[in-house]
Amino acid sequence: MFNRLREKWGVTPRRFWVIFIAFGLTGTTAAILTRYITGWLGFDETTHWGWKLLLRLGMLLIGYQLLLLMYGALLGEWAFFWKYERKLLQKLGILKSLESKNNYTPEIKEAKLFIHKDFQTPNPQPQTPNEVQTPDSRLQTHIAIFASGAGSNAEKIIQHLKEHISIKVSLVVCNKPGAGVLAVAEANGIPSLVIEKERFFRGDAYVPVLQELSIRFVVLAGFLWKVPTALIDAYPGKIINIHPALLPKYGGKGMYGMKVHEAVIAAREKESGITIHYVNEHFDEGEHIFQATCQIEEADTPETLAQKIHALEHAHFPIVVERLLVNLKI
Repeated sequence: MFNRLREKWGVTPRRFWVIFIAFGLTGTTAAILTRYITGWLGFDETTHWGWKLLLRLGMLLIGYQLLLLMYGALLGEWAFFWKYERKLLQKLGILKSLESKNNYTPEIKEAKLFIHKDFQTPNPQPQTPNEVQTPDSRLQTHIAIFASGAGSNAEKIIQHLKEHISIKVSLVVCNKPGAGVLAVAEANGIPSLVIEKERFFRGDAYVPVLQELSIRFVVLAGFLWKVPTALIDAYPGKIINIHPALLPKYGGKGMYGMKVHEAVIAAREKESGITIHYVNEHFDEGEHIFQATCQIEEADTPETLAQKIHALEHAHFPIVVERLLVNLKI
């Protein structure tokens, strides 16, 4: 049960137990406060049950939630518990009504659409000429690829899924005007979106734009900005990233690209590799999905190691994305 919870939350074992303790402290404190307030108000067996119910509901809906945030902040897990509270507010319709006042106009750069005529499933069954399958956009899983640079991984994923009957790359998102990945998107007839920092981190994180395009899954393929809480909340368990090392080694803030390979070579590691993982509110700490390794030779440099890692990324990332989406059936 504990392992399933930890996987659902996408946290490390240490963080799981901190969060678990916070829930326990909150429940205990809420029960003690309820008894104290009951006595202070003079409630006894003659008190109408409605007043007792009102007190307990108030403690559950307000007191408990405030205590949870307090203990979360004290134990260093404010982000996790604020995410928890945001989901509750969204279910109650409170947060949604507040956010609706802050809508933005989508800023999509439309590319010429490329229509594929003969789509096939990964394992096609024999078909008669009248039974050739064509994609129905309403039934496809629309995904967005976020990238910051040349877009070699994005291109490999796009090419791999180009004729997939149930998965479609519907948007490429980039934080750098003029980046190579934008040319990749245009060459493949995929709309692109160039984002700006203020709105991404302090606004709506472009969630309304993604939702308008029916995006249901996000793939980070060399995207260098940290993903904000608003985007993680909108796509829980539906954002993945690829890291050019064998996490948990050589991960965290500032560890990207050639910096990772330089650190691996400096540490005289015997092997390195790639890690595909879910994204949470912390750098490179989400649950691992897939790892592949390569050997490091004595003569290897950060540059030659980077070439080996790129080969692993290109060989495995598209396949993992496809299998993950097919298995999730989102």
